[in-house]
Amino acid sequence: MARKIILDSDPGHDDAVAILLAVGNPSIDLLGVTTVGGNQSLDKVTYNARAVLEKAHATDITVYAGCDRPLVRPQEVAASIHGETGLDGVELPEPTRPLGDMHAAEFIIKTIMENEPKTVTLVPTGPLTNIALACRLEPRIVDRVQEVVLMGGGYHVGNWSAVSEFNIKVDPEAAHIVFNEPWPVTMVGLDLTHQALCTPAVQRRIEGVGTDLAWFVSGLMDFFRKTYQDNQDFVDPPVHDPCTVAYLIDPAVVTTRRCPVDIELNGTLTVGMTVADLRGPEPAPEDCHTQVAVKLDFDRFWDLVTDAIERIG
Repeated sequence: MARKIILDSDPGHDDAVAILLAVGNPSIDLLGVTTVGGNQSLDKVTYNARAVLEKAHATDITVYAGCDRPLVRPQEVAASIHGETGLDGVELPEPTRPLGDMHAAEFIIKTIMENEPKTVTLVPTGPLTNIALACRLEPRIVDRVQEVVLMGGGYHVGNWSAVSEFNIKVDPEAAHIVFNEPWPVTMVGLDLTHQALCTPAVQRRIEGVGTDLAWFVSGLMDFFRKTYQDNQDFVDPPVHDPCTVAYLIDPAVVTTRRCPVDIELNGTLTVGMTVADLRGPEPAPEDCHTQVAVKLDFDRFWDLVTDAIERIG
């Protein structure tokens, strides 16, 4: 059976690829896309999510806008990486499907409560504000969610500070809530996603699909490559967010290690750090509900992305 997921995102170039992978792979049943202020303002990323679905001919999937700011802290955006629109570098189609008529957190709660327990997976690829709000509004969803597979954090690597990753750093209180609920959490962090580089060979392969969508993705990668070269000292851009969806399609794409993970809220230099305790024995005790992604099967990952682009047509 296809995995039922809600993709909670802030598109964002790599979020766009995650949406396309979820739409284009038959192993995924994308129940809806929710948006959160992150890479850009809520209005911009919500428009981007709708436009990417339009580009993918997936107008049957509704987008629900969520939180426009962190729970406690001032909003930060990543314009240096994603540009002023959040998806600079390509021309976006005008969305035709109306925006969903409820808040993202309400949609998350409604969907989880209406489906059988342990059949819906939450896939956040932006700040965790919507997810934290949903489980505070309706605590019963925690026991009903199959798992949370999120892009964020890093057990050795940071990007928005020396030790913290953007999605966690901009709303660490929300991340603290999500990581400390007892549901299963897989953290697909920078240690893993920095292995998902869109090399020139990968990009040529995507272009070889020959469709308008393939060239759209290539255009996204051209812009993404330039901003990563200018701001993060990368030669090729790491395409973070689709690693979450790839893991759900084929768990063999991502090697994981179970270990306790918590979020630093108070450190002067370390706010937003995802503190993974790797000291313990392997495997970790069965009651450890968090795990971190460690190693990516590069070829298998890009096979899935390219296949999805080809399937969408």
